[in-house]
Amino acid sequence: MSWPMVALGEVAEIDRSGIDPGKIEDGTAYLGLEHIESGGRIIGSEAVGPGDLKSMKFAFTPDHVLFGKLRPYLGKIALPEEPGICSTDIVPIKPGPKLDRAFLAYCLRQPQMVAKAAERATGANLPRLSPKELERLEIPLPPLDEQKRIAAILDKADALRRAREAKTDIYDDLSVSVFYDLFGDPFLNDRNWDDSVQLGAVSEIASGITKGRKTNGAELVETPYLAVSNVQDRRIDLSVVKTIAATETERARFKLRPDDLLLTEGGDPDKLGRGALWDGQISVCIHQNHVFRVRFDTAKVVPVFGMWLIGSVRGRRYFLKSAKQTTGIASINKTQLREFPMLCPPIELQQTFAERIARIVQARRRAEDALVKAQSLFTSLQHRAFAGEL
Repeated sequence: MSWPMVALGEVAEIDRSGIDPGKIEDGTAYLGLEHIESGGRIIGSEAVGPGDLKSMKFAFTPDHVLFGKLRPYLGKIALPEEPGICSTDIVPIKPGPKLDRAFLAYCLRQPQMVAKAAERATGANLPRLSPKELERLEIPLPPLDEQKRIAAILDKADALRRAREAKTDIYDDLSVSVFYDLFGDPFLNDRNWDDSVQLGAVSEIASGITKGRKTNGAELVETPYLAVSNVQDRRIDLSVVKTIAATETERARFKLRPDDLLLTEGGDPDKLGRGALWDGQISVCIHQNHVFRVRFDTAKVVPVFGMWLIGSVRGRRYFLKSAKQTTGIASINKTQLREFPMLCPPIELQQTFAERIARIVQARRRAEDALVKAQSLFTSLQHRAFAGEL
């Protein structure tokens, strides 16, 4: 089915009603881009009053669609459920009588529409889409009843997707609860576990391969390696794995084994001591020098427990206190890592924790599989909807 294409500005108003910061009423909801996720979910807001904000903001109502014009490739396009004010990096769009609000939001969130908006943005480091370019974006315009029918179908598919997404978050919360239930607060050590042992006494700690080193003409083999970007919080991201030319000696020296804990040396504060366990997804894989490898003495520390302890508030505070810091950059060295103060609960309790976490991880993977299917369904319906095939 073919629908007419119209410029957004013909059927909606870019509503930049400015609000003087001094005239904001107490308790007004404020949304910045940080309150909107890619895909449109609003994650909280900030209650503000007169003088709390320093510059002009835009007003919005539940009749608007909020469009994030800064870095439009992020697709931050939301449907507010209450009135409020927003950052001027967010543009309120008020649909006219021929355009359904939910239909418009789903239309603008399509990957191809997000890409078109990104192409029209200007600015190298902080690309922005101007309101005039936003008005020029062309959208399909089926009859209003058809728009509402399509939006209702996509609402149901989106609700399923979000429910599956929420379920995966529940397993993360459950894992944290299990850790605290078995071991108490790791920072306060309120269970009085032995805290006299340093990490270096119960593990072997090593740095990784260095780029640009001299190999003196030795035969080299392209080898997968893990960089800082691969080591996320309690998970290894293998979506992009680079290779490095390494000697056989280096491959043997830096080869990762299952249950090796990988920790990032730093960079941004959120990367400081961030860690995950390697489970051998790649048969021969090494790590670069900005990633430490911790190989536990498993008679003393169960690796899953070690990962959780080092990644807990105990680890974060230790690393922030010990790290060498310059402007916006923090890093730890091997000596500081060796001196990390462990907690040593009985090994049997650590094994109990590992068994429970393993069951949670399995359940989370099933939930993730269901989420992938729900996402695929939504994407398919979205494509068919705006191709006139629903």
